[in-house]
Amino acid sequence: MRSVFTKTGSWVAAFLLMLSVFSYADVQAQQPMSPMQLAEMENIGVVVISSEGNYVAFTRSVPADPRVSNTPNRSHLHVMNVETGEVSDIDLDGNAGGLSPRPGADTFTFTTRMEGDETNALYELDPSSGDITRLFSHSSAMTSYIWDEQGRRIAFTANEQLDLPDNPLPYEPDIFEENRPQRLGFIADLGATDPEGHQLGLVGSYYEMAFSPDGTRIAAAVAPTPEVDDSFMFKTVNVFDVNSREVLNTLDNEGKLGQIVWSPNGQQIALRAGNSINDPIDGRIMVVDATGGTPQNIYPDFLGKFEQILWTGDDTIHFIASEGVWSSFGTISPDGSNMERVIDTGGPIKRSFSVSSAGHIAFAVEAPEHPREAFLLRSGSSELERLTDTNPWLSDVAMGVQEIVVYEARDGREIEGLLIRPFGENESDRYPLITVIHGGPEAHYSNGWLTGYSLPGQLMAARGYAVFYPNYRGSTGRGIEFIKSSQGDLAGAEFDDVVDGVDYLIETGLVDADRVGATGGSYGGYATAWMSTYYSDRFAAGVMFVGISNNISKWGTSDIPEELYLVHSRKRIWDYWEDNLLRSPIYYVDRSQTPLLIMHGAEDTRVHPAQSLELYRHLKVRQPDVPVRLVFYPDEGHGNVRATSRFDYNLRMIRWFDTYLKGDGTEPMPPSYLNFEDFGVTFD
Repeated sequence: MRSVFTKTGSWVAAFLLMLSVFSYADVQAQQPMSPMQLAEMENIGVVVISSEGNYVAFTRSVPADPRVSNTPNRSHLHVMNVETGEVSDIDLDGNAGGLSPRPGADTFTFTTRMEGDETNALYELDPSSGDITRLFSHSSAMTSYIWDEQGRRIAFTANEQLDLPDNPLPYEPDIFEENRPQRLGFIADLGATDPEGHQLGLVGSYYEMAFSPDGTRIAAAVAPTPEVDDSFMFKTVNVFDVNSREVLNTLDNEGKLGQIVWSPNGQQIALRAGNSINDPIDGRIMVVDATGGTPQNIYPDFLGKFEQILWTGDDTIHFIASEGVWSSFGTISPDGSNMERVIDTGGPIKRSFSVSSAGHIAFAVEAPEHPREAFLLRSGSSELERLTDTNPWLSDVAMGVQEIVVYEARDGREIEGLLIRPFGENESDRYPLITVIHGGPEAHYSNGWLTGYSLPGQLMAARGYAVFYPNYRGSTGRGIEFIKSSQGDLAGAEFDDVVDGVDYLIETGLVDADRVGATGGSYGGYATAWMSTYYSDRFAAGVMFVGISNNISKWGTSDIPEELYLVHSRKRIWDYWEDNLLRSPIYYVDRSQTPLLIMHGAEDTRVHPAQSLELYRHLKVRQPDVPVRLVFYPDEGHGNVRATSRFDYNLRMIRWFDTYLKGDGTEPMPPSYLNFEDFGVTFD
């Protein structure tokens, strides 16, 4: 047992700052946000409340100094006394993962690797004393875990330990998609004297799991292989007997799956899942008898997306939902009736919630003024209390006004988006515009915090840009019909929606039509490449990140070919080769006059780096006078996670847009090296 309390440091500037869901302090804008400030920005991750409701625990994501270390963010653990507001830092050797309240106790559990551990282990924190106790470890690292409602058993996943012969050669080749371990499912009784993990009796890779309320059964989603495509599209929910660990029955679910919850009486199961195999998201509430059957969508007409669900003891399903650019928190009966929004749309964006037996609810919340923070809704109260102020320096940063825009696409469909207006805007001036196009396309931008290493947001608004975030057709948060309206029409009406939004902003008098840029990652990178080729006459600069340039080679090099077919193209690629080529940016390189900066993680398996290389090579050969640069980030995948590679990306994006959207159109391509003094970055 180890005591690890230390008093919280100066990073928390305003605990128990009472804020209603509709009110925020006015920003006293002074200086534009600097790239170094953005690189140092912290945010709250997981927020949970203890079962008895006396403590809130949360993780804080802390980046490394990009000038010193190219490493991922560290996850720091903190705990707050709900009554006194006292916060303590929990001193750990490593990152805290899987933070969870232990049922029936006022404690928290998490996985980490402490000194002496051969792999990660499960630990318990007693907030009243600060003591940490090691509960359990497995022979290989646990990748996830859950508690039963009695707080005695856990179910967990851990990679299969393969018995492969030693290779006597002085190197080891990588045999593609072979010899990959399954993600096995286990149950362990922590009330036993010497607990050990016992494997569940079905071959496959295990993901979402949930114990029945009485602890006698466990429902688990199992994919046939550990491949990403199977984990996305082909998980089946199986119900196991906890004692024998054998399958009792299987549910007839299909498509994407994000969550499993039991009814209080154990007779039904609710899935947060897709409406069908062709639904791009796991955003519907599907209820089914626990003994088997086909899950039914209890609210098929909902024009939103359910982000998190919890079936509580009063036989009510609580939820967080995305509704357009907003979020709501509410309740619904398991038959789909009596939907009520406890916290309506129009306030800050709720990202997750955790409920205590006392009725207090902890939230992770973000807003246009700040990234994710910890909030609390006390039992019987209608106001959220803000518990953390992780980046107090933001109150001194110049910020542009963030607003919702609604416009009509060329075919009459209503499209929503978000706009950050230039800081210090003069109504008589027209401004350069950066269009930020989300990936997916099954994603959307909410009216929350929209600034990050690859999101220009407030960083560029303070530098004199308007920044536009369109939620084009196919985006989430608008219901089933809207999200499926882009299927089978890659780069068609969905990207026309983006251009129509730009036209709308030009017509308002805000935007200079000759100074419009585009950026985005993944599917947003595909859109950026499309704007820089097919729509090149409309865009003066592009910054493409992990994007698609050739739909034919994309299919053959991606780890999600079945998802591409089932929820995007809806046709097999070999049945329409030519149309796939016609929907590819490389086909329209002859149109391109848009300076394009292309950046990509060298280890990306979702969109292979060759996608960026293909577009780069076509542009270099066919349009040698158009500025183009290709940057690969070593050891990064489908998005950068390390501090220096993020910082480098951000600086290159700023410089590219400053060069081609603020200049007179004759600027040469900037040098490949970065002059850090230009960005106010100093080194000791």
